[in-house]
Amino acid sequence: MVSVREAAERAKQASYRMASLPLEARNKAIESIAAALRERAQAIEEANSRDLQAAKAQGLPQALVKRLRYDRAKIEESVESIRSLMAQEDVVGRLLARTELDDGLVLDKVSCPIGVIGVVFESRPDALVQISCLCLRSGNAVLLKGGTEARETNLALAEAIDQALAGDERLRDAVQVLSTREEFRELLKHDDLIDLIIPRGSNELVRSIMESTRIPVLGHAAGICHTYVDRSADLDMAVKVCYDAKVQYPAVCNAMETLLVHRDVARAFLPRMAEAYVNAKVELRGDEEVRRVIDAAPATEEDWSAEYNDLVLSIKVVGSLDEAIGHINRYSSHHTDAIITSDEEAASRFMDLVDSSSVMWNASTRFADGYRYGLGAEVGISTNKTHARGPVGLEGLAIYKYKLRGSGQTVAEYVGKDGRRFTHRKMT
Repeated sequence: MVSVREAAERAKQASYRMASLPLEARNKAIESIAAALRERAQAIEEANSRDLQAAKAQGLPQALVKRLRYDRAKIEESVESIRSLMAQEDVVGRLLARTELDDGLVLDKVSCPIGVIGVVFESRPDALVQISCLCLRSGNAVLLKGGTEARETNLALAEAIDQALAGDERLRDAVQVLSTREEFRELLKHDDLIDLIIPRGSNELVRSIMESTRIPVLGHAAGICHTYVDRSADLDMAVKVCYDAKVQYPAVCNAMETLLVHRDVARAFLPRMAEAYVNAKVELRGDEEVRRVIDAAPATEEDWSAEYNDLVLSIKVVGSLDEAIGHINRYSSHHTDAIITSDEEAASRFMDLVDSSSVMWNASTRFADGYRYGLGAEVGISTNKTHARGPVGLEGLAIYKYKLRGSGQTVAEYVGKDGRRFTHRKMT
């Protein structure tokens, strides 16, 4: 049995091979994965059925069971996502900038893969496919650990990926799946081999990993998203957008958890909105002003910072745009927040001052997604303020290096008042 250290060392060697792998070979690899998914679709569905039965028998939350499902339609979604990924511009080897330091001394800034990425995810088996393909396409090696609730499905998917990559020796050990949480915990110790950790799961999981490793961590600990209905909002539009943001798929990180409504439109808007939510079986929790207008349970201080991932919504009435912005910046997880308004100045102020990785005007928070943003797919959504932010697709899995080409120059030639002078000329 391969130790975690050995698996990481193999991944590091694979990352060196991947760094120079041409785009054609990377595209062929992920096309092979798409073909293997279709070829093994029945076995994958049967494995997923076993996971679903076990999850229901254990009484796991309905939201988790829904994320766990990976049927034929989901397999086709994965195939479509892989194909869209192949159409993306290559992020490896791009010339980002060129500077002439002096005659015959030219500095290039060039994009390159990050190296070895460790990923832990819960519930959603499609994450294993998405992340594997994103890493391969961007020239990175990856070590993955899925949740135990999806064990059978993840095993079937890992076998499909192994089959797809078996024909190219350069891809050996580029995608490896760890079996236990203990193995992933062990992986966090090897900061000399692993370049980046990406956790996808509960707040507790993400925070635990951030506190347990010296390896840089990319991700978000929570998805507490807001929509603010401004005093000048088109209320028909507001009902439509706010319904989508909460109801379309409540079990995901970009679903709205808190609705803020300007006092001037609360009495006209809230009864219409509440009727739509009640018909969709959404549990409403509101502050005192909200409960004067509609039926709702009392909202507590904890509700403003709650990620429900379910058909539950907290609602608050605010007196101004700035109050809405202040509430969001205090309680938001800096993931995705939206404003509904016909006032362009208000929208601009909201989008400038709300400190989140995605801000939206007259659109559902559910649009915060790598595929919908045209990134092909995503490894996750980052609320970090370094390297990558928002939905992280191929570009978020690349970094850069500097390449200096000279003709025998030495630093000593540029020292002193009589030394040579740098030109520092930007080149196209």
